[in-house]
Amino acid sequence: MNNLRLPYQTLSPEAYTGFGFAKLALDKSSLGKPLVELVYLRVSQINACAYCLELHANALRKGGMPQVKLDSLAGWRVSHQFSERERAALAWTDSLVHVAETHAPDSEFAPLKKHFSDAEIADLTFAVSLMSAFNRLAIGMRQ
Repeated sequence: MNNLRLPYQTLSPEAYTGFGFAKLALDKSSLGKPLVELVYLRVSQINACAYCLELHANALRKGGMPQVKLDSLAGWRVSHQFSERERAALAWTDSLVHVAETHAPDSEFAPLKKHFSDAEIADLTFAVSLMSAFNRLAIGMRQ
């Protein structure tokens, strides 16, 4: 990427710190860090955020996620690498990232109830939202 357009972290420190606190809370979520990072990586794939793709793929590798699973993420719907729980989370992720087209339908929300508590669904939705915001910062400011 090009040089950073604006040092958004220092220009809006309170907002950036708020994002950081949200990330810390999600890191402690009962969803588990591997699933949260997988969601972050999927959001970053859809949004084509090169900085975030590298960051989250590396975090998942360091956490022990098999490379074949990372390689299959873009095609998760047809891959055998993902559990039903992960598939439900990834379907919700895709739906929310593309919310202008999908409108987050009940058909994507209902499977979540089988695999996640209400608090976990909220955390999952926050994770998608947070990473979407981080992607827009990184892409928009040329991180």
